Amino acid sequence: MDGMDRIPATRLSRLLTGWAADGPGALPRLLADALRELAERGDVAPGTALPSQRALASALGVSRSTVTSAYGLLEAEGRLESRHGSGSRLRASGAVGEPVGEGRLASFGTRDGVVDLSSGALEGLPAVADALDSLSGRDLAAALAGDGYLPYGLPRLRELLAEQYRAAGLPTSPDQILVTAGSQQALWLITQGLIEPGDTVVVEDPTYRGALEALRARGARLVPLPAYGSRSGSRTGSRTGTADAHDDGPAALARLTGRIRPRLVYLQPAVHNPTGRAMTGPTRRAWAAVLAERGLYTVEDNAYAELSLSEDGAPPPLAAQLPDGTTATIGTLSKLYWGGLRLGWIRASRPVIHRLAELRKSVDLSCPVVEQLLAVRLLQGLPEARARRRAQLRERLAAAERLLTVQAPHWRWERPAGGSALWVELPGTDAEATAQLARRAGVLVVPGPAFSAVDGFRSRLRLPFAARQDQHDPHDPLDQYDRLAAALPVLLHSADRAGPVR
Repeated sequence: MDGMDRIPATRLSRLLTGWAADGPGALPRLLADALRELAERGDVAPGTALPSQRALASALGVSRSTVTSAYGLLEAEGRLESRHGSGSRLRASGAVGEPVGEGRLASFGTRDGVVDLSSGALEGLPAVADALDSLSGRDLAAALAGDGYLPYGLPRLRELLAEQYRAAGLPTSPDQILVTAGSQQALWLITQGLIEPGDTVVVEDPTYRGALEALRARGARLVPLPAYGSRSGSRTGSRTGTADAHDDGPAALARLTGRIRPRLVYLQPAVHNPTGRAMTGPTRRAWAAVLAERGLYTVEDNAYAELSLSEDGAPPPLAAQLPDGTTATIGTLSKLYWGGLRLGWIRASRPVIHRLAELRKSVDLSCPVVEQLLAVRLLQGLPEARARRRAQLRERLAAAERLLTVQAPHWRWERPAGGSALWVELPGTDAEATAQLARRAGVLVVPGPAFSAVDGFRSRLRLPFAARQDQHDPHDPLDQYDRLAAALPVLLHSADRAGPVR
């Protein structure tokens, strides 16, 4: 971030993850300490203009006097300076720590007693343990004949993945596959290898927040277009999350490319995070027509495709409708089988795969070979794994909708076509402040602006409906409830206190 920029209140609030729960003391002191730490770590650049006291108070769900006092404490320490007409700016301290990002990974390894709704990650399927039990030394014998460094991936795994794409109607050879340590590494490689700082990248609004973080870290100029999942949902979730042909994303892209030339377009056509929607056939054709006509490079992120709730599963890749060599498609086994299985891939042209593999060598010479052998086994059981996960998600979705219909009848959502979370609208309520208030009561939840390139969707929350608590106490009567049930009373109380979007 340029030191002369003003950081939006919504983004600053996400950087301040956990600031009011780290220890005893008055809120102004805790807030001042958290702001000082951000400056020392380099998460907010020296010279950055802080939000107005009113705006930050609204985003944090605290009184304006709390923010005024915190700013005053920092100014007394010489960490903040006020300039007439430009507000309050942080001053450098010289200390540099490890950046915290915008809190996307803050939930992993959280403290006991915290109800974590910031991630929709699921528990592993038993198929992972079964596949591991079936491996033997004979499976590893061929790999042991080499040095074990496979920057492109295990040949047998690459062949199986290529077969999957061919079966879906997208001609693919093994040398068009790069195996990665999960879909997040795949996304990082693409942002580092295909984008230069200052390049324009078109994203949906909202979109996957991990993609926003990776693109911002690369210095991309983000241009948001309406996502097919951005409209208001029904109260009961009676409509499934599929997009209509009249959605204006493709038309907006056509207008945009009449003025600028994006380096690439990032889309989630199969199952969209955070909305859970899926492109219908007409919508996919509309996107494909504009992308092909304008010759735009497309990154198709299908990380959530295997969590489709449809009996037919996810549709064929959008890349099958686009010219060869103009797409990079991301996939993973981590969402379907288990987050601990760090196995993803990129499908792209041979020159792009070579470029990304060379980049990958600088940070990671190979995914673990044993894990790739395990993936080979798991790919052979995809239909059974999909059916089991689909039944699990449907059951938990139905339970979550019953819960919300009774306890939060004024909230709105649209039944997702896939994924493990609901994109919930809190009509007239500031979801950013709701999330901050809930956090201070021990519930972590992600508000809508975290998924927006322009900090939009201030009345939205992403609510995972399928995740269970990590720790189970057989004597605890609450153990029968999932995270959403345990957190909902706190969320409702926080929403009542948060007030309207300002």
